[in-house]
Amino acid sequence: MRILMVSDVYFPRINGVSTSIKTFRKELAELGHDITLIAPEYPEDHADDGKLIRIPSRYLFVDPEDRMMRREPIRDQLPYLAVQDFDILHVQTPFVAHYAGLELSRALNLPRVVTYHTHFEEYLYHYLPYLPKSFMRFAARWFNRQQCNDMDAIIVPSTAMLDILRQYGINKPIDIIATGLEEHFFKPGNGQRFRQIHGIAEDRPALVHIGRLAHEKNIDFLLRVLVDVRKQIPDILLIIAGEGPALPHLQKLVAELNLQQNVKFVGYLDRETELLDCYCAGQAFVFASRTETQGLVLLEAMAQGTPVVSTSILGTRDILENARGALVADEDTDDFSQKVLSILTNQQTQQQLGRDAKEYAATWSSRAFAEKKQAFYEKTIQQSA
Repeated sequence: MRILMVSDVYFPRINGVSTSIKTFRKELAELGHDITLIAPEYPEDHADDGKLIRIPSRYLFVDPEDRMMRREPIRDQLPYLAVQDFDILHVQTPFVAHYAGLELSRALNLPRVVTYHTHFEEYLYHYLPYLPKSFMRFAARWFNRQQCNDMDAIIVPSTAMLDILRQYGINKPIDIIATGLEEHFFKPGNGQRFRQIHGIAEDRPALVHIGRLAHEKNIDFLLRVLVDVRKQIPDILLIIAGEGPALPHLQKLVAELNLQQNVKFVGYLDRETELLDCYCAGQAFVFASRTETQGLVLLEAMAQGTPVVSTSILGTRDILENARGALVADEDTDDFSQKVLSILTNQQTQQQLGRDAKEYAATWSSRAFAEKKQAFYEKTIQQSA
């Protein structure tokens, strides 16, 4: 099968969409499929993998980390794409990629599918705060309904997102296909090595949070939980890995809460080496995002045998519903901090949760989900014939 993917984001831009695309490209290629990806060009240096067409792009003032592809260079690829004999087109994001994908699928006479990665209803107002939240919610629902109904079929990463799209009135075929974990994430990281590199004492109690530093990730809440935890464990450290538009705000809040000695920002980490070490550098991984459509970082932490304390909202519910290797907390500082403390103060609990976490993460194989996506493509192509 020959698959054409179009996305507004890909590495070196680090986020869940990039990770999902990379994981599925690798797994589908190993299953014998040929995947070409159209994605933005970035100013940073980056090594490309597989068949990847980089499109000139421009700066986005609302989110400087992202880029907007130019439409004309995508159209210029049509003569090349027309002789590649593609079977299906897969749109990954709802901006330029969506409309370019429509144009390409019509020109190449291809069935088209989309993965609904992001819950924009709970996301956009963080970046356009000068517009009323009620208006942004209405606009996001209308926008998503129009775009999804342009497709032949839709993929969502979790049950919660399937329910949301059905509530929007979208009646296209929808399948739930999570991303899963590559084998790489089960290789043991070295938490002590990470601590040595970053000057963290070997025996210092620590929590870890990894992810994009964005307002919708609810990291403010984790800092307030840290205030409570510090009352019982004064030298507790929260390691925060990642970068993003909320970093200045978070640094200011750390100062306001007098947490300068209890929080360490370590920036982006290499996914092949440092990231696994970071997951192992704490006694627990903490998470409280309200907008996750899946929550892959929870599985990544569990694969390293790191217990998780997390709220269970939207996509994270599918991961946390059995609560193996994880403690599910309310978005309440008292409840969340008590669950964190139950791990920090009880080594037996920590070890048992760690063992359970590894076993549970192993059930989320990326190969199994790639096989499910393969069947999804085949069914869509057959129905569109």
